[in-house]
Amino acid sequence: MLSNDKILDGKKLADKLNLELKSNIHDLTNTLKIRPKLATILVGEDPASKIYVNIKHKTSAYVGIESVMLNLVENISKHELIKNIRKLNKDKSIHGILLQLPLPQHLRKHTIEFLEQISPIKDVDGSHPCNRGKLFDYDETMAACTPKGIIALLEHNDIEIKGKNVTIINRSNLVGKPLIFMLLKRNATVSVCHTSTRDINSYIKNADILIVAVGRPNFITKEKIKDNVVIIDVGINRVDGKLCGDVDFDGVIDKCSKITPVPGGVGPMTVSFLLQNTYITYKKQLNIE
Repeated sequence: MLSNDKILDGKKLADKLNLELKSNIHDLTNTLKIRPKLATILVGEDPASKIYVNIKHKTSAYVGIESVMLNLVENISKHELIKNIRKLNKDKSIHGILLQLPLPQHLRKHTIEFLEQISPIKDVDGSHPCNRGKLFDYDETMAACTPKGIIALLEHNDIEIKGKNVTIINRSNLVGKPLIFMLLKRNATVSVCHTSTRDINSYIKNADILIVAVGRPNFITKEKIKDNVVIIDVGINRVDGKLCGDVDFDGVIDKCSKITPVPGGVGPMTVSFLLQNTYITYKKQLNIE
């Protein structure tokens, strides 16, 4: 158990947010007699995806969100998957839809097309082009869950974003791209790095806040960072049977000012904001302000 004041405890904050959400849902469902309902589509039998889905469903039950899983066979056709998504769109008892990624290899190239099939008003992961496009005007209502969780973690811990140099090592639709606009909204200076970035270490060294999600254990080491940097480690890796992030945690802990642990950092915040987004879509569909 880490008691270091440098730790950005995502689990502790997520527990607080989930408790508040549970109370809000309880009060509203007592009046409306309709529970929020989240449908997760899982294609195939990927063990990691199954673990993530089970965590999401367990936390959903805790806050009062009903959850169902549509577990489809791994070799399902593109047409059949789209058919299942459209069926959930039409089901008025379903308030949120989540397509668990990554998809099996034969479907992966169509991922964007599948996400476009989810109704924007049921898109709890902020993946539909309409919801992603709203971020261009800094509307974060239906932004992706992981970026929402990261921003909440920074703000809750009174970490100043305005005027800071923020380096993001990720350019995905679910992490890097949404974060660009959310950080710009808060007047940060944002650099985005990727596999073609030249002299990536110079961007890392310049960062006041470093957000990394590359899927490479120990990618960030003590020598690469500057003193008192804030590190948000989004990476999830398994080494010798144990979970770890993309940062050499033990190596950088004395040099950074704040850091998220893995596990217990960004992960619980992502799940919490998935449920927050489900609550938002639920209220929208029932025309509740």
